[in-house]
Formats: sequence, C-alpha cells, structure tokens
Amino acid sequence: MRSTKLRNLPQWLLGGVLWMLLLALPLQEVRAAKEYKRVLVVALDGSGDYTSLNQAMEGIRAFMDYRVTVHIRKGIYREKWVVPSWIQRVDFIGESLEETIITYADHALIQDMGTFRTYTLKVEGSELTFQNLTIQNDAQPLAQAVALHTEGDQLQFIHCRFLGNQDTVYTGAASTRLYFKDCYIEGTTDFIFGPATAWFEGCQIHSKANSYITAASTPQGVRAGYLFHRCRLTAAPGVDKVYLGRPWRPYAFTYFIDCEMGSHIRPEGWHNWRDPSNEQTARYGEYGSTGPGESASTRVNWARRLTSEEVERCLDVEWFFSREDQWIVE
Repeated sequence: MRSTKLRNLPQWLLGGVLWMLLLALPLQEVRAAKEYKRVLVVALDGSGDYTSLNQAMEGIRAFMDYRVTVHIRKGIYREKWVVPSWIQRVDFIGESLEETIITYADHALIQDMGTFRTYTLKVEGSELTFQNLTIQNDAQPLAQAVALHTEGDQLQFIHCRFLGNQDTVYTGAASTRLYFKDCYIEGTTDFIFGPATAWFEGCQIHSKANSYITAASTPQGVRAGYLFHRCRLTAAPGVDKVYLGRPWRPYAFTYFIDCEMGSHIRPEGWHNWRDPSNEQTARYGEYGSTGPGESASTRVNWARRLTSEEVERCLDVEWFFSREDQWIVE
C-alpha cells in the first residue's frame, strides 16, 4: 500500500520524500551508501568487481584525497579506455605485462577521425600510475594511430609496453609531467610526440621503419621536453636509417643522455622537418651515447653536445619537472 502511494506522487515531490526517508535511516547506513572501495579488481571472466576498464572508472570517487589501487587481471581488453579528469591518485596494476593487454584499432582515416581521437588509452586524470600493462593500437599501418594519449599531470608508467606504428605515444598537454621507467615503446614514424615534459628512464625505444623516433612540440616557454636517460635504441631487421627526432614545433626539446644506440641511427642524428629556421630554435642535445649509432663527429652542427654541467642540471628531477610559467590575471 505504501509503495503504491509513492509511485503515484509527482516526480518533483517524490525526490523530496525519498530524501526525507534517507535522512531517517541510521547514520551508519547512510555512510555505507557513500563508501567507495580502495581496492578494485577488473577481470574479463566476471571474478572481479568489473568486467571492463571504463566500467571501473565509475567505481572510483572523484577528486579523492586517498589512493586507490585497481588490479587488472590477465586478458585482452578491446576497448577505448578513458581515465577522466576527476580520477586522481590511482594505481592501475596489470597482472602480467605480456598478458594484460588493452587494445583498439582506430586510425586517422576512419571517418575522418584525425590523429587525436585514435587513442586506445586516453589519460585525462592526474597523479596516476600505470604498471605492468600493454597498451596497443593494432590498426593496420595506414595512418596515424595512437596507443597512449596523455592530458593529465604527474603520470607514471612503470614496466609497460606501448605497441603501434605511427604516433604510438602522444604526450598531449604542454607543461604536464610524465615519467616512463623500464618501458618498451615501438613504432614507425614520430612514435613519441607532443608538447609535454617527459622523462624516459631505462626504456627500450624500438623503430619498425626507416623514419623518425621523436617529434616534440615543446612550447618556447617550457623549460624541458623529452629526456631519454640510459635508454636502448633498437630496430627491426632491415631498418637502418632512423633519425633521433624532428621538431614538430620550432622549440622542440629532446635530449639523449647515456643511451645505447643501434646502427640504425643515422650519422647526422637529427632532421629539421624541411625548415632551416628550426635549426635556430630546436633544443636538441646528446651526451654519453654508446653503441654503433653513436657518432658525435657527424651529428648536425645545430644540435648540442651537452656539457657535464648541463647534464647534471638536467638530471636534477626538481629542475627538470619544475614549472617556470606563471599565470597572472589582470
């Protein structure tokens, strides 16, 4: 009888009645209704809390002041995964690097999609860590196809793989700070590109075609762009003419420090993107390179041979990730 009367109430009045009923509940029941788990499990077989990654985002409280861990069980998750801007302070941990795979197959020519909507994983949130995951764009090599697209700040990628062809990793927002450690990144052309500040530590950078590794677009007012430290540059069989980078925008910043370079790296090292004026502004540098691709004497004369003082400063984490820009509202 009581439920029938409630069903007959107008919608605007029903909401008020339900709120009064909620207030009548014991306090512990109200609190329980608002509780969010601090440990979540995503599993395709239904054994966890969620079966898809996008569903799991709904189980994380917005703008938390505590950390949450999301365990991702083995499996192939075929979805475009978006971590929205209100998701912060979360650790996403895969069960197995090789067997926890997030993949999709969008590329730029599908319905005029363009580069920036082709991502498999788009990270808009900040203060996030991704570990033991394979992020893949398995589209046919017909056009740009992004695997990882970042927009958030203070993102860490630990022991992950990023698989694709052209434009595999897009570091998408100027002045945001990214850290890649012990990762594998592969691609064909410009497969690490964008305006963010990103440190690559101990990573394998694998070229699948004769082309360009990086295409930084660091803004003029940003102190640092890409730093590759103690990385290995490798290539697929038959690949033997690869540039370290070309400037997508004039003030591109890319340094290679103490990296092992395979024989596929071209002696000149860098390309000006067919614009000689970029040679006056691009911030390219190298120090302590080893391997058959090391060729300091033949590098282009507009790239820097870094000094030990410059290297020491660049390897200072606080200096590298600090922000120089200030916003003053007039």
